Amino acid sequence: MKLIIGLITVIGTIFGGYILSHGILAALYQPFELLIIGGGALGAFIIANPGTVIKQVFKGVPGLVKSSNYNKQIYMDLLTMMFKLFSKARKEGLMALETDIDEPHESEIFNQYPKIISNHHAIDFVCDYLRLMVGGNMNAMELENLMDVELETHHHEIGAPASAVQIVADGLPAFGIVAAVMGVVITMGYISEPPEVLGNHIAAALVGTFLGILLAYGFAAPLSAALQTKADDEGKFFECMKICILSTLNGYTPQIAIEFGRKTIYSHIRPSFTELEDHIKENK
Repeated sequence: MKLIIGLITVIGTIFGGYILSHGILAALYQPFELLIIGGGALGAFIIANPGTVIKQVFKGVPGLVKSSNYNKQIYMDLLTMMFKLFSKARKEGLMALETDIDEPHESEIFNQYPKIISNHHAIDFVCDYLRLMVGGNMNAMELENLMDVELETHHHEIGAPASAVQIVADGLPAFGIVAAVMGVVITMGYISEPPEVLGNHIAAALVGTFLGILLAYGFAAPLSAALQTKADDEGKFFECMKICILSTLNGYTPQIAIEFGRKTIYSHIRPSFTELEDHIKENK
């Protein structure tokens, strides 16, 4: 919804202001200029990026219409799930987690949280590091270093779509200049025509510059920022899991371990200590 409101605001204020200034809207309708700019930017985007990133962009942009999946509720579910796993390990020993981490989709604990278990990256992350803890061959520092390597790779992958769209945004004004220059070249062929004919062709050429800048800063750059925000939200979710697991490995009780994780959450969606405690009690 926020994306739609933003796009409507950009279009409405820019074109509305133009019309209120007695501009002729039909003069901005230059489909060939749009073809040059849009086609050039799309071609450059395809050349610059691997197929996986292209697919991520075309899948990720429509997904911006929805609100973020990483809200207060999913964090409370995550911390409650981690509390139950850590409590089970503390009471029955780490070996008791083997059945949960080997078959997470059959686990009673994991299946209580469908939104989390549907995120296979998150489940794989938790299970992989709990499995290493069960193996007992790594200390906290070694495990943290391994987590950092994995998370750096993961952050690079989920941030690639935002970087790709930002490169397009950076290039769109240049493609607008290309379209404008080509329009000027065409205008030179009408140099002997009356001023009104020349004026129409010059206006059409200038629309190229206008469209390039508008598409760059009104659409592509904000979409890139929104994709990056979405990637950052996912990265924070993984950071929370990392801190919880490391805290447990360092010997803290389940309650303290999830408190460490709670502190990593962005303040505007962070549950309070009491909210989390009540949620855990409700889900015992």
